[in-house]
Amino acid sequence: MAKKIKGLAMRKIGEIGWIEKEAPKCGPLDALVKPLAAAPCSSDIHTVWEGAIGERTDMILGHEAVGEVVEVGSMVKDFKPGDRVIVPAITPDWMSREAQAGFATHSGGMLAGWKFSNFKDGVFGELFHVNEADGNLAILPDSIPVAEATMITDMVPTGFHAAELADIKLGDTVCCIGIGPVGLMSVAGANLMGASHILAVGSRPDCANAARGYGATDIINYKNGDIVEQVLEKTDGKGVDKVCIAGGDVHTMEQAVKMVKPGGKIGNVNYLGSGDYVFVPRVDWGCGMSHKFIHCGLMPGGRLRMEKLASLVETGKLNLSPMLTHRFKGFDKLEEALLLMKEKPRDLIKPIVVIEE
Repeated sequence: MAKKIKGLAMRKIGEIGWIEKEAPKCGPLDALVKPLAAAPCSSDIHTVWEGAIGERTDMILGHEAVGEVVEVGSMVKDFKPGDRVIVPAITPDWMSREAQAGFATHSGGMLAGWKFSNFKDGVFGELFHVNEADGNLAILPDSIPVAEATMITDMVPTGFHAAELADIKLGDTVCCIGIGPVGLMSVAGANLMGASHILAVGSRPDCANAARGYGATDIINYKNGDIVEQVLEKTDGKGVDKVCIAGGDVHTMEQAVKMVKPGGKIGNVNYLGSGDYVFVPRVDWGCGMSHKFIHCGLMPGGRLRMEKLASLVETGKLNLSPMLTHRFKGFDKLEEALLLMKEKPRDLIKPIVVIEE
């Protein structure tokens, strides 16, 4: 086992770079994994360039990867070296009190189920550590290419969670705010859950085309005017039953509250990287008595979640290939892919770095 590993790290707020550090150690319940494919995420951008979770020094970045198991602990039952695995971005401590209460993503404290590139080194290293391997790894089906499988680790479960938090029912009219990778998956999730009309908010043509492919019936372009007014016009002034938020800023909740009907639900999975407060309009929220419900949440992690999402891809219910717009080859391309995610050119949806097929 290598004593040192190379990784792409956050050196400090606003600065990234390649570093070398001690290889991670494997505990009795854990696994060490080498990445086969990895992807940067908007969360990495918030973390590094906005300092959204505070200062991090020489912390290896990345939380989206599929890989090959290199080592397992003595108490691991279901995985062995050589297994190709899906590694969820969120790896809870399944024996924690929070997990027993039904909130595993917050095991050990708020958001503490998000460990990679938050509390410990992430997946942009030559080797990375996975806690509680039996609960947090899933076998990668042979039929799913590694590049597409990487999207199952974060963007798919996060987008779907917005639809779950909004509690979408058959025939609901839904607005999905934001149609980047996560937002596109909120559109797909709303569609799979039975929404009828899906209004997708975004401006980039490639994202709009992908949104239509995933079930959007209307595209709301915020460059054409206030999105609330456009949504109300599309719905004859009634508003929508549910809202999924996967983009925007601290003012986006205000728009969601204004467009959702009384009794409606808002599901937010947007990572707010800056600002001190989220704005909720008093009158449009019925002076606090509107039955307009606001739900937010970090995506569920764990093995079962990964297995179920992989089954949607295997059976053809979910096609992830339209989102893979930029494909890189080689571990050393991680920096280029991350900077591309920061720049967000108009034709970008998702960059993936394939290290080994």
